[in-house]
Amino acid sequence: MSDRAKERTVALRQNSRISRQDRVRGCLLGGALGDALGAGIEFLSLDEIRRAHGPAGVRGLTAAYGVHAPITDDTQMTLFTAEGLIRASVRGRSKGICHHPTVVWRAYQRWLATQERPGPPSDTDSDGWLAGQPLLYARRAPGNACLSGLRMPRMGTPARPANPDSKGCGAVMRSAPFGLLPTGPEAAWELAAECAVLTHGHPAGYLAAAAFAWIINVVADGHTPVEAVESALGRLASERAGGKVAAALRAALTAAADGTPTTPERVESLGAGWVAEEALAIAVHCAVAASADPWTALLAAVNHSGDSDSTGAICGNIVGTMLGEDALPADRLTELEGHTLVRQIADDFVLETSGAPEISDSRGEATPAWFDRYPGA
Repeated sequence: MSDRAKERTVALRQNSRISRQDRVRGCLLGGALGDALGAGIEFLSLDEIRRAHGPAGVRGLTAAYGVHAPITDDTQMTLFTAEGLIRASVRGRSKGICHHPTVVWRAYQRWLATQERPGPPSDTDSDGWLAGQPLLYARRAPGNACLSGLRMPRMGTPARPANPDSKGCGAVMRSAPFGLLPTGPEAAWELAAECAVLTHGHPAGYLAAAAFAWIINVVADGHTPVEAVESALGRLASERAGGKVAAALRAALTAAADGTPTTPERVESLGAGWVAEEALAIAVHCAVAASADPWTALLAAVNHSGDSDSTGAICGNIVGTMLGEDALPADRLTELEGHTLVRQIADDFVLETSGAPEISDSRGEATPAWFDRYPGA
């Protein structure tokens, strides 16, 4: 057995012992860590990164937007995705009916409000507790398609998607929580695609988001990223417009197949990450190339010319799901802006989606306290 095969076997065995809570925490915290790691170099070329941080590029968390280790719109929107899914579940079991994309769209409307207001309104009762968190009101280079799509007077749908020509990575970078739902990869795919068209209507934009949710779901089930990507490629084969995303994922696997450590130049051969399929490919490549070492994977995912915080966030979601929170560097997590908030959303997500009895009454409906925390609307 090759060293590479042994590494993957060890990772798979370790994977099978990780709890669901640890995976969900790992996914969201890993994404936030990658986001913060890339935040300060998002708009720099590789040469500029090396001039500013040395030949090896960024090696640790730095300041951006006047804050040390800041989360950006990538993590903000991911948290609102998770919150939307919690509230959809609460509504479904307490009201008996729910259209998940509409509830997620309303969650994104709450995120949009954080980008247009200086801070939380005085009365946030109807908006739930997440909308009352001041740190989420920081504006950190939100994507134009996310802003314009959510400002439209109607909700984008598969039949009438918002921004039909946009395939930026803004739908991908927020879609990990769809894959964390305990409903299987096909359901994750469908819901991620339907929520991606709220802002990104180009097929590559929503299919990359769907493939990402599929990959997260399969990794969360105990499989390696390679196995997850290969299964996502099988699903993409059924999509007439899936060729660009499939080609990008194949290129990502091929670039990592020889077992040697990746380099910024190899990462850049996959693109810059501004568009959906490239961002997913870069993140997948780095997660596969350093599957046993999440910090190395994250460093590789951000040290390139392009959308470093998004590729870092997506890679962090993958490696965090695979290896769990305990595999992430604890000292780096304590530096991370909002790490307690991210962990709280992760824990609440697990409570709601696992049917925890402490948040349910005798009829299975949400307790009043839980409904106040996550109003089912």
